[in-house]
Amino acid sequence: MVKRSCPSCGPEPGGEEKKGRGNPISVQLFPPELVEHIISFLPVRDVVALGQTCHYFHEVCDAEGVWRRICRRLSPRLREQGSGVRPWKRAAILNYTKGLYFQAFGGRRRCLSKSVAPLLAHGNRRFLPTKDHVFILDYVGTLFFLKNALVSSTLGQIQWKRACRYVVLCRGAKDFASDPRCDTVYRKYLYVLATREQPGVVGTTSSRACDCVEVYLQSSGQRVFKMTFHHSMSFKQIVLVGQETQRALLLLTEEGKIYSLVVNETQLDQPRSYTVQLALRKVSRCLPHLRVTCMASNQSSTLYITGGGLPRKRVPKAAELRAPDPPDQGGVYFEVHTPGVYRDLFGTLQAFDPLDQQMPLALSLPAKILFCALGYNHLGLVDEFGRIFMQGNNRYGQLGTGDKMDRGEPTQVHYLQCPIALWCGLNHSLVLSQGSDFSKELLGCGCGAGGRLPGWPKGSASFVKLHVKVPLCACSLCSTRECLYMLSSHDIEHYPAYRDLPASRVVGSPEPSLGTGGSQDPWGAARACEEYLSQIHSCPTLQDRMEKMKEIVGWMPLMAAQKDFFWEALDMLQRAAGGVGPGPSTPES
Repeated sequence: MVKRSCPSCGPEPGGEEKKGRGNPISVQLFPPELVEHIISFLPVRDVVALGQTCHYFHEVCDAEGVWRRICRRLSPRLREQGSGVRPWKRAAILNYTKGLYFQAFGGRRRCLSKSVAPLLAHGNRRFLPTKDHVFILDYVGTLFFLKNALVSSTLGQIQWKRACRYVVLCRGAKDFASDPRCDTVYRKYLYVLATREQPGVVGTTSSRACDCVEVYLQSSGQRVFKMTFHHSMSFKQIVLVGQETQRALLLLTEEGKIYSLVVNETQLDQPRSYTVQLALRKVSRCLPHLRVTCMASNQSSTLYITGGGLPRKRVPKAAELRAPDPPDQGGVYFEVHTPGVYRDLFGTLQAFDPLDQQMPLALSLPAKILFCALGYNHLGLVDEFGRIFMQGNNRYGQLGTGDKMDRGEPTQVHYLQCPIALWCGLNHSLVLSQGSDFSKELLGCGCGAGGRLPGWPKGSASFVKLHVKVPLCACSLCSTRECLYMLSSHDIEHYPAYRDLPASRVVGSPEPSLGTGGSQDPWGAARACEEYLSQIHSCPTLQDRMEKMKEIVGWMPLMAAQKDFFWEALDMLQRAAGGVGPGPSTPES
């Protein structure tokens, strides 16, 4: 019998009366190496749970020796533990939580499925679905090619399965991109930013690392083009913008400068060599003091975020107080290249210059922006306090503001805060959020045609909970015409470090337009409730009233558990009302 007890505490009270059981042995008497070796055989979930039982097991389960053994058991081919404060624990959790999940919008089966997990992958950092396949980049720069294929089912039938086989496309990759449009049909080529060893001076055996861009066919993984840069230039991100014949590659350097070059994508498969000109982008020429940290793009616009950005490393609060942010950190600058998209985003063409489309436009925002999402003609921004701001075209309710009025400036969505990920598509938006119990849920708004908002075929003008089972460690998402993808990976060194909103800003914050007002404006809340009742009364049938009530629940400033309760209750009432009898329901019923 082994029992965890402190030797200095003496025998257990009443232990002398227990006969035939022997004397309990303290676990603390065992050598620490033996205890760590035994614990390393437990599943990761049990190791974490055991570490929460007491102080002794917390120290043992948190030791790097335990996580080194677990990491080698999960990923025996991993040569190095990586970087960070806790390298072995970080590597083990990255490989334990990695996964790619998808849910098809059509067909009979509308449940969440998991793709093949590359055994060689060290966690999942980024993914991108293309026309036929999916590409995943891990934390050591290995890019994996997940193929769709025909496989034999358990019943002996041949069926088409997504992401069921994988191969290594290349190593040493930093970032990758493809056609920025939401429709994967246009993603014919994959552009990979990588580091390659190049031979040095003629007559010597030395070599040096140079960054390059390699272009692969997404259908077969064949490399068709390569461009190499001077060894003095180091890049960290690549995005694409423009049409196929005038495809602009935007490259972000480690120093925060933007360079661009133009290629003709329709001629990449022709075997020939030519020189392209790499030029400094106008945003870096006109604003040389700005340091860009990340970019986002679609076919006709580009968004730049200066300073800050996710992921953010853990920093002690005292250090945060001692180190104020630079004046332009977290600012947002925009390039819009077509008048139609400019009108959708800003509501006017007053400042649009067709002869100078690269001129950066600064967005007016109340706080530092951490990350963003850019759709075709609308965008979403998340600031350091976890607030979500939406802007642009709202024809289908894709801004989640509860109406279908366009917004020419960033507008806060008051009932959503602290998202994990944000995604904007052609005419709908998705938000990945986390509850107080660390469970995750997926919210969506906008057009629901084609099943792109599961559970809401008619769409919604406000963010509503979608009928999707979200993985516990989901960190990013993407939606195509056929499928919804979610990437699972947990990095203990990086996380969305939201700050608490200062009291002065809380008091002075505006109330939502449709009356999500609280104690500060009771009369506004009462007027909003009257407006809600009038909207429900104007619905012609009972089913329409139920649907309108679901939308109103999404507008109201309720907790996630309260919204779930009302939505489930309304679904039960709706199903019960639908089974009463044939024929449409009348308002009087």
